[in-house]
Order: sequence, then structure tokens, then C-alpha cells
Amino acid sequence: MKPTAVVALGGNALLRRGDAPSFENQLANIKIAAKAIAEIAREYRVAIVHGNGPQVGLLALQNLAYDKVAPYPLDVLGAESEGMIGYMLAQELQNLMPETQVASLLTRIEVDADDPSMLDPTKFVGPVYNEDEAGILAEANNWVMKRDGEFLRRVVPSPKPMNILDKTSIDTLLDAGQMVICCGGGGIPVCRSDFGYQGVEGVIDKDLSATLLAKQLNADKLLILTDADAVYLDWGTDQQRALRSATPAELSEYEFPAGSMGPKVEAAAEFAQFGGRAYIGALEQGLDVLAEKAGTCVAV
Repeated sequence: MKPTAVVALGGNALLRRGDAPSFENQLANIKIAAKAIAEIAREYRVAIVHGNGPQVGLLALQNLAYDKVAPYPLDVLGAESEGMIGYMLAQELQNLMPETQVASLLTRIEVDADDPSMLDPTKFVGPVYNEDEAGILAEANNWVMKRDGEFLRRVVPSPKPMNILDKTSIDTLLDAGQMVICCGGGGIPVCRSDFGYQGVEGVIDKDLSATLLAKQLNADKLLILTDADAVYLDWGTDQQRALRSATPAELSEYEFPAGSMGPKVEAAAEFAQFGGRAYIGALEQGLDVLAEKAGTCVAV
């Protein structure tokens, strides 16, 4: 049996910062992602997790445009984005690998409704704004805005994933030889209640969900592909430098931005401590990152 790799695609890798949020732009980036994943799939059983920050934020904006009904909650918008991106990925992968079945699975992930992030949102969603735009939108919609580089973006709660409710279905599909797109957008956040499971108003970080999936699948490798070519120290300064390899202990000595590289580093370190090898790198360099010719490798 082939070894198993969980591949995590950042939402910003599928819709680059500054790109117009059009279908054409997303499709062009998904074609790049599909080509990289198809190469990996020749050597590995592959489960794909994707982000949805730009996409779910766009859906929220479209949602506000129709003011005759209350806005749909974030868990429902997350499911919409999971279906949209999953369809586009599945179609491009199937076109590249017609002999391989590709399944896109809406995936529910259990979270704690009292997770601390519910009061301190950190997950970036939607497009970037300048100071004036961000202030107007924050006041009009009761949004929280935080800085993302030189711009501002909306942030929403990002509860930590606790359990993948549809993990048995993922196992079944992988065992049947299918490539599986799952836990999209970090998965649909749900929590236990007196009436069964119910949705939670938040967006799970897809890197943490990918790590949870990799651990539950006992995967060999976790590959986090994004719009950065590696993990950098002193990012944005004259002293910035790429970190090509590190242990979890070494990474713990540095601080990384909570809404972007921080969760990726946390996810990679957690999987490395579990006993696997984790990688962070650019979407276009997927196979080279996995071969440790590019990107950042995290291992004990």
C-alpha cells in the first residue's frame, strides 16, 4: 500500500492576496494546485484539506447584499465554500488523472462552543481593506478587523478542531483507492447540544484540521501548501530569512502571526511531535517541498 499524505491547501493559495475574487482567478490557481497534487498522488494515498478564508468572506459579503432575510451563519457559509472549492478541485484532478476516482466530502468537525477564540477572533476571512474601508464595514456590520500585513481584514472565531465526525467515510474512500477532498475550510464547525449536533458560528483553521486528520489517519506526511515559499524568521524586515528545517522545540522559540503563519507552524510542530514529518511551502513547489528540496521541513 502507498504511504499516506495529507495535503493542506491555503485559501490564500487558491485566491491570491490582491486578486479579484473571480471564478477565473480561483480556477487558474486550482489548476496549479491540481497539477502539484497529481504528481504527489502517483507516490502517495492523498487526502486533501483546503482553506476558505477569502471564499467564505466573499460569501458573507454576498450574503449581506440580500437584506430581506437574516444573514446565513458562518457554518452554513463554510459548507457552501467547501462544496464550491471541492467541486472545482475534484474536476481538475479528475481531468488530470482520469483513472483515479476523486471524492469531495462535506465534513463536520466537532468543536467546543466555549472555545476561547469565540471571544478573541483571529481567523482572517474575505478581502483586504484600507483603514477607511475597514472602519466603515466594521461599524456597519459589527465586524472585528485586524491587520494582515499592510492591510486590514475581517477576523472571525476559529475554534480548535476536536474530532472529525465523518472520519470513517474518509477511511472508506481512501481504502477504496480514491483521492479524497475533505475537511474543506477546516470543516464545518459543530458542537454537541441537548438536541444533538448544531452549527457553530466560526471558521476552523484548516491547518489544525489537517493535522488532526493526519493523526487520525496515521499519515506518513503532512504537506501545508500556501502562498509563501517557506517559514521565515523576522518576516517583513531587512533581516528576514527562510527556515529550511526545524524541530518543534526550535519553532517554539519564535513567534509567528496568529492569523496566518502561526497556525501552520503550530500544525506542523504538532504532527512532527506525533511522529510524522511535516512540510510548509509554496503551492507550485509541492513535490519539491515534499522531497525537502524547497520549503520548510519540521521533524523531531
